[in-house]
Amino acid sequence: MLLNLTSDQEFFRDTTAKFLNEHAAPTEIRRLRDEPDGFVAEYWQRGAELGWTSLLVDEVHGGGSISGSGLLDLALVADEFGRHAAPGPLVPTNIVAGAISELSPDRHARVLSELLAGTSVASWCHLEPRPHDGLDDLVLDVRVDGSDLVLNGTKRPVESAGRASHLLVTGRTGGGFTQVLVAADTTGITVRPMHTIDITRRFSEVTFRDVRVPADAVLGEVAGADAQVERQFQQALVMANAETVGAMEFALGMTLEWAFDRYSFGRPLASYQELKHRFADMKTWLEAGHAISDLAAEAVSAGSGEAGELVSAAKAFLGQYGPELLQDCVQMHGGIGLTFEHDIHLFLRRVALDRSLHGTPAQHRQRIASIAMDVGKAA
Repeated sequence: MLLNLTSDQEFFRDTTAKFLNEHAAPTEIRRLRDEPDGFVAEYWQRGAELGWTSLLVDEVHGGGSISGSGLLDLALVADEFGRHAAPGPLVPTNIVAGAISELSPDRHARVLSELLAGTSVASWCHLEPRPHDGLDDLVLDVRVDGSDLVLNGTKRPVESAGRASHLLVTGRTGGGFTQVLVAADTTGITVRPMHTIDITRRFSEVTFRDVRVPADAVLGEVAGADAQVERQFQQALVMANAETVGAMEFALGMTLEWAFDRYSFGRPLASYQELKHRFADMKTWLEAGHAISDLAAEAVSAGSGEAGELVSAAKAFLGQYGPELLQDCVQMHGGIGLTFEHDIHLFLRRVALDRSLHGTPAQHRQRIASIAMDVGKAA
């Protein structure tokens, strides 16, 4: 991020970077390839002690921000996660913790305290598989049955569902969204692991078949969670965008260093005109990515009416140019860049995955067009 940071934010970012340098080095990332959860419990708990899980939680409930804007502070963590291809369910755990803090902190105090301490994680069951994989095309049914709610449907992909103690499920009740906090071991829930190109992230398909929960499991109002779901979606996009920018910047810096150190015909690679032009393109994409990502983060943090459009514009831009920049970085490393032993693929994997999470660039362009049409009709 290129925002003007306070001294406290700088210290927070530096502390996170130092921790990740020590505990999320490339050698450790490779080792975690065989870890069932993609991270170890002690690592996540120590991250929680640094504040990774508390920034969207109100201070009276055990949370608190560094700068007064928890989302911007959290984007700093996400940026560092991108720079290190770091493990851990940063996005889903914060989304769930923030939702509990805002909507039902007393009723779910134990769950919230465990998330803040890092002793458990939670997942947000939001988007769904085809043919209902559109950003607003959610069909999981949340039916009121007396004093209970009954859930039927499938969610995919769900990050860290196999590790989560609780699932925040977004579904439909009639014409509106309903959100339900469900214990992951509730009868009727099936978690099927999925494959992913990222080395440390784990995703699953979660199926709900006649899952029955008490009415007090609802966060907010039945059929009245549309605004909350949109806010959570924007927050998730801010974190994903910041992570992509962080990975882009680190990979470009790594590639520039390589191009100056590597010689061909007695000259450094960076001295060749064709590569200079390509580096100029890549730098332009990176700076534009910083600009749109930071602008969107500020808009979402402030609750601006333009937040939805800006955050989708950032996701569409970064989803297109992030993978292209990383692909160029791999190619400029030559043959060694295509090997598993080189670190560059760790960042390519992370950016390629982030491209498809929370909607593809094409889906976000459609979302921008829909927003523009709604504004036109209102005018």
